[in-house]
Amino acid sequence: MSKNSIDAAIEHLRKGQLVIVADDDDREAEGDLVGIANVATTATVNFMTKHARGLICAPISEKVAQHLQLSEMVERNTDSFGTAFTVSVDHRSTTTGISAGERAQTIQALADPQTQGADFNKPGHIFPLIGKAGGVLERRGHTEAALDLAKLTNQSEAAYICEILNDDGSMARRPQLEELAEQWEMLLITVEELANYFTEQDPITVQLPTEYGEFELTLFEDSQQREHLVLSKGDISNPAQPLLVRIHSECLTGDIFGSHRCDCGEQLHEALRLIEAEGTGAVLYLRQEGRGIGLKNKLRAYQLQEQGLDTVEANVALGFEPDEREYQFASEILSSFGIKDIRLLTNNPEKMKELEANGIHVSQRVPLEVAPVKENVNYLKTKKEKFHHLLSI
Repeated sequence: MSKNSIDAAIEHLRKGQLVIVADDDDREAEGDLVGIANVATTATVNFMTKHARGLICAPISEKVAQHLQLSEMVERNTDSFGTAFTVSVDHRSTTTGISAGERAQTIQALADPQTQGADFNKPGHIFPLIGKAGGVLERRGHTEAALDLAKLTNQSEAAYICEILNDDGSMARRPQLEELAEQWEMLLITVEELANYFTEQDPITVQLPTEYGEFELTLFEDSQQREHLVLSKGDISNPAQPLLVRIHSECLTGDIFGSHRCDCGEQLHEALRLIEAEGTGAVLYLRQEGRGIGLKNKLRAYQLQEQGLDTVEANVALGFEPDEREYQFASEILSSFGIKDIRLLTNNPEKMKELEANGIHVSQRVPLEVAPVKENVNYLKTKKEKFHHLLSI
């Protein structure tokens, strides 16, 4: 039922309509009107101000926030739920910025990829909120729910929301929200349903013959609509012993082009050989290129490495953590197959620690060392010395 509700909400939002989103009873236990920013109208904004009566905010993705140079309003956020307000804005095409029509203009501008940070006056009458990249699977707030819904429409990475108040000014709770949904003839969905929508998606599976043997390839999509892959051999849901697993983060340069800067491609291929020999096992191929910083930034890091920085120093110089990867979704994928106990092909103790924290028991570490070449010796030494990888180099 929840999948049908979310699919219906997506269609309503694509058409510029509003929906009600209720969060968890043990969180705020509140409801918001939600719309998609690029199709905001004077009528929908006016409906929010007249009937919902809360503060109109505009959830935006981290990518949009960076593009528009919008950072958090305060350095130390002491909000109970960590809501990431930026400074308020009005689009420069507005006059006072407060009318329903001018607020709709500002909301639309936040969703327009052609808009620049300089196109806004600050402060203003719309309050952008920066959502977590992992959506409701990372933070179960209305900010993330609205952003997830916006992304699911394939139209925008910005939304607009407004808390729903009762006539007496108190917060509308679930019983009142259900009555209002009926009165307004509007869809009511929950954050719980949205979270389930992502975790209950039917994966796509195909047969994949490779030079290493016959495998099944299964696609899983996370809340950011990144497409992760599982390359599996045999009955991985009922292995005779803890399943042999490799969790491999995407490395275009190593996996595809055979780069000697790293050992990624060789590790991937060796893992496939070992699983083929075992007869049962899986490679989880996670779309977190460049230790989570993306291909463009990885290449920028390469430029800094060519100037003498090591792989850790280069990431830090670009403003990133040394390793931005996370393995929560990998744990969720394994759990979807009923896998709770694995033998992990890895040299990375941090990866084992994160999996254990997410409910996957690593009963054995299976080393995955490949012979170094002259171009990646320093890289491997850095992995050993700074990331504490278990390497013999």
